[in-house]
Amino acid sequence: MASRRPDSFDGLGYRGRDDPLYGAGYPVRSAGAPAEPQLHHWVTTPPDIPGSRNLHPGERTPLFDDAPGEIAGSASGWEAPNPGMPPAEQLNRFAGFSVGFVSLFTENVLSHPCIVFRRQCQVNYHARCYHLTPFTAVAVMYSITKAQGVKALWKGMGSTFIVHGVTLGAEGIISEFTPLPRELPHRCSWKQVAGHLLLKGLTAVVALPFYCASLIETVQSEIVRDESSSGLLDCVREGVARLLGVGAPHSRRLLPLRCLLLPAALHAILRYAVATSIQRVVLWLHQRSKKQRAEPSNPLDAYFPELAASWAGSLVADVVLFPLETVLHRLALQGTRTIIDATDGVVAVGNGGSPLVVPVNTQYDGFSDCLHAISRKEGGAGFYRGFGVLVAQYALHGALLAAARTLMRVLLLDAKAS
Repeated sequence: MASRRPDSFDGLGYRGRDDPLYGAGYPVRSAGAPAEPQLHHWVTTPPDIPGSRNLHPGERTPLFDDAPGEIAGSASGWEAPNPGMPPAEQLNRFAGFSVGFVSLFTENVLSHPCIVFRRQCQVNYHARCYHLTPFTAVAVMYSITKAQGVKALWKGMGSTFIVHGVTLGAEGIISEFTPLPRELPHRCSWKQVAGHLLLKGLTAVVALPFYCASLIETVQSEIVRDESSSGLLDCVREGVARLLGVGAPHSRRLLPLRCLLLPAALHAILRYAVATSIQRVVLWLHQRSKKQRAEPSNPLDAYFPELAASWAGSLVADVVLFPLETVLHRLALQGTRTIIDATDGVVAVGNGGSPLVVPVNTQYDGFSDCLHAISRKEGGAGFYRGFGVLVAQYALHGALLAAARTLMRVLLLDAKAS
């Protein structure tokens, strides 16, 4: 059967034989005529696309055949970066991220055993050793870990993250529905400062029930802990139960939350104020010394001074408010029937070599009564039980921060030299 295609059909559509563009270029042939020896393009070649195979005869694909540095070099004058060496800005960001990650990981993870043992020392008024230096504290921490396992000093870490999340969420919600500012500008009035500090106090009050539940999880001994009933969200459940006054029965010595509102809000406000003030002073001194020395700019100067200032502010705040924190922890733990590890490091005979446990059975009537009782029975050093653990915690944090900074500086120098 003969083809119905017109003789002048060229594959792109029907055009007349007299078309000057196609009619002259393609001779007339019929369906039964033999094929001509020369080959023609039935489809026109599209424009050249870099990296594709739609090229004209005799051309090559630059992506596969040319070197990376020769791509479009003559057309636009742009030279491709060397893939073996990252840009300086990328190295600076990586250095800042690495130092910040080490600081955050040390503060929230590696320091948790120190936080656990420090809180146990603060609430254990039976202990004869106050652990005012880090040497005695490290020895007892090692004995507890050896007897109960590594997780003995890592308990309650998940609940601390939950408390941080509740604090941040409450602060954001309160600042959205109230005129209290969440952030302070560089130049602010006393009214804005007072509103900002009030926001910190209200946030601490909202997170107080969950903070009390987290405190119980961190100080309770692993010997009496029920692993089958413990879970990650126990802090939330116990906090809501403490707020509503339901759940497991507690002792009559359990203080209501209204007795803890003042010390909790006072501790949060003072700690934030002291830490922020010290942080700004350290940054101001750093900027002043930098202008006087007139040294060449260091990429780490954009990240490390703020981390160092934050470390110094937190250290000073925790040292100054250590007595207030001791009182707050004792009031929050009273009446909860919590059993903690003996912080004297005495090994029980006939108990499989496990450290002794002691109950927390204080009988304070309130904030002022707790202050007078500690001062009268334990002396001024009673407010600083476990202070050596705090020193060890910040020494570890500062050492790792300095090591990370030194390592990043060496890597940056090697990258610049290469």
